[in-house]
Amino acid sequence: MNIPDSKNPRVVIIGGGFGGISLAKHLLKEKLQVILLDRHNYHTFQPLLYQVSTSGLEPDSIAYPLRKITRHSKEGYFRLTEVQKIVPEENRVESSIGTLAYDYLVIATGSKTNFFGNESIEEHAMWMKTIPQALNIRSLILENLEQAVITEDPEKRRSLLTFVVAGAGPTGVELCGAIAEVRNHIVSRDFRDLDSAEIKIHLIEGLDRVLPPMSEKASREAARFLKELGVEIHLNTMVQGYDGKTVITNKEGLNFDTATFIWAAGVAGAPVEGLDASALVERAGRYEVNVFNQVLGYENIFAIGDIALMRSDKYPKGHPMVAQPAIQQGKHLAKNLKRLLRKEPLVPFEYYDKGTMATVGRNKAVVDLGKLRFGGFFAWFIWMFIHLYFLVGFRNRLVTFFNWVYNYVNYDKASRLIIRPFKSNRKNLEVDQKKV
Repeated sequence: MNIPDSKNPRVVIIGGGFGGISLAKHLLKEKLQVILLDRHNYHTFQPLLYQVSTSGLEPDSIAYPLRKITRHSKEGYFRLTEVQKIVPEENRVESSIGTLAYDYLVIATGSKTNFFGNESIEEHAMWMKTIPQALNIRSLILENLEQAVITEDPEKRRSLLTFVVAGAGPTGVELCGAIAEVRNHIVSRDFRDLDSAEIKIHLIEGLDRVLPPMSEKASREAARFLKELGVEIHLNTMVQGYDGKTVITNKEGLNFDTATFIWAAGVAGAPVEGLDASALVERAGRYEVNVFNQVLGYENIFAIGDIALMRSDKYPKGHPMVAQPAIQQGKHLAKNLKRLLRKEPLVPFEYYDKGTMATVGRNKAVVDLGKLRFGGFFAWFIWMFIHLYFLVGFRNRLVTFFNWVYNYVNYDKASRLIIRPFKSNRKNLEVDQKKV
């Protein structure tokens, strides 16, 4: 990998997500050699991927070059590579560009889409974990609208104008709200020969309410906002399969002929081969860690973020797989690594829940902040402020803010471009689930 030897201990970080960059930023000023590995040369702000997929933002608004994080450190390095295996007994990792020894290893590989073993859905549905996948959805939505204008077959037209999203968590809810705004504000102006009322948006959820991780009040408010936007919600409904044409559910007579089926129903950890199987919780795909984020059975291997499963009385199934636990664990682990170097005892990690929020559309959002529960315009304003604050890079914040202002004033989404036509052949898609 052409990494020079150093007199300082070497920390290798696998993954440039929220946890990885949080840790790297707090270590680069220390007497350590910090090496960040990722198969992309950029960090993705995943909470806004749905806006890329629905023409609200360009992809470079939510991406940040990883080399900009390490460039001011003499002992900080980035390598563009895919990590293939960890060899813990030799303290090294194997990758697509060579092997690398480490003193301390931090696994921050994040999560991947979870299809719960349903191969037909994995093969035919659209999913949204990376920027290329979000661009595929954007192209498919726009191409389907273009095809609907020219087709003379009413059944094909109906399929092209039916959008089905599985999973009513924040991603599914936000995605449906954004598609509804495209229908309500864009189609009537751009496609004057297309009746926007023909466009149907369906949200499918296996549980009895939308936004299950949030409060019941937030769920009720979000459902009301979605219905006001014209989204049809189907609760207690499980998707059993999708063949590229029809979504099959567990309810008799409730199937959907659609050319656009987006799977947003679950995630699992993205582990790396090589560690003892007992350290991996197979069903969740996450490494079990102690309160210091050490992977069970290893003293110098740590895991943070979505890939880490830290059980506690409050979180018996581990922390939620969202950005805040990853950011906080990265910052805390940096402090603990400094303590290790000073031969001081490690301090247990405690997660501070800063709240949960989701936007449903223009002036519509829900926020759970401690014991406070509110929705509407004020919640929408808080949602925008928080997401701008946590975007990486001043340019990204500025560009995103101006895009949002433009969209708000003009009821427009300026990024509705088919730059790279969608190809249904999965070989042409980025379907590799690994993050690095």
